[in-house]
Formats: sequence, C-alpha cells, structure tokens
Amino acid sequence: MMRFSRMTLALLATLAVAPAAFAQDTGNTGTASGKRFAVVGGYALSEPTSNPSIAGTRTQVDGDGAATLSASWYVTDNIAVEAWGAADKFGHRVNTANGKVASVDTQPYALSGQYHFRQADSLVRPFVGLGYYEANTDGEKAEPSGALAGQRIGVETAKGAMATAGVDVNINPTWFARADVRYMQDTTGQPNVALDGVNAGKAELNPVVLGVGLGARF
Repeated sequence: MMRFSRMTLALLATLAVAPAAFAQDTGNTGTASGKRFAVVGGYALSEPTSNPSIAGTRTQVDGDGAATLSASWYVTDNIAVEAWGAADKFGHRVNTANGKVASVDTQPYALSGQYHFRQADSLVRPFVGLGYYEANTDGEKAEPSGALAGQRIGVETAKGAMATAGVDVNINPTWFARADVRYMQDTTGQPNVALDGVNAGKAELNPVVLGVGLGARF
C-alpha cells in the first residue's frame, strides 16, 4: 500500500502543476484538434488482486513498479487506438505464511480502443478504454531457503481483457500529463503453474495497474 501512496502523491502533484503550465502558455496559438498520433512515457505500479494457490498452499504475490510506454492513433479527436506496454519487467515476490518462496517477472502489453471525452483542447479530458492484453512471464525462480527450493518453476502467459480509465491534463496543444488505471482480467482459464514440469496450480493475478506519465501529440 505504501507504493500506491507514493503514486497518489505524484499524481496529485502532476495534476496541480499542469493547469498552471497550461494557463501560462499564452504564446502558443496552436490546437490539439486534428493531431492524430500521441506517445506517452510513464511509470506504473502493478498490484495483483488475486492470490494463487500453488501445490495446495495459498500464496501472496507482491506488486512492483516499472516504466511504461504507449502509442496512440486518433481516428477522430475522441476515438483512439492505443498500443501500451511495460518498458521493463514487473518483479513479483511470491510469499506464503512462512515467508518468500519464489519470485517471478511479468511484462504486459496490450491493444485497446479508447474514447476521450470533451474537445481536444479542453484542459481536462477523461477517457475510457477496453482491449486485449498478454503478460509475458519469465525469471521464475524458487527461493533457495523456501518450500519450493530446488524445484523448477514454469508459469504460462496470462491473456485476457483489459479495461482502462484515465484522464489527460493539457499543458499546451502538444504536451499533456496523464494518469490512468488499468484492470487486467485473465479470461483464458488462468495460466498454469508447473513445478518440475508437473501442473501445480493456476497463476491468477488479475492485476490493477496505476500509472502516471507525460505525453506528446503530433
């Protein structure tokens, strides 16, 4: 929860500064309307909402932060297609009541359609989206002193639907600040977890990803 508290402070600071920057940009007479492409670089925290059971033992999977990138094509000023993904891996600790037993890395990417409310030059523009994601999984490693020590761990790729809600705050016709939240729901029956090649459970994480970023449109 402390990671989300820091993210909340960063979000509030971004939303507080951006309107002032927009108001001071009196020399720019351009418009955001008609610009068809946008890119956003940011940082996000991924927090699993489900705790999988492995070999009959309930686990708790910690969240982590990573850099993110997105590129959008605006079909109109209000409708966009976005390609989004983590530029780095989210590292997750897998814990049981007796402590850490393993670690695993995930790197999600997604394609979604979005609807952006209000006019392109509005100071604040909320948006929503729905799409499809996959989360590559690698770096599975058992803790040497944990209950899974010495076993080879394998986790399948998670796939499913992703819902997005967010807000853009225009700084000027080119630059904008963004905050968004994404929920990823595995809809393929949950990826299998294997220990030494034998199925031992399901890796149902269904993470919530909270992000902030800075974007440019052109």
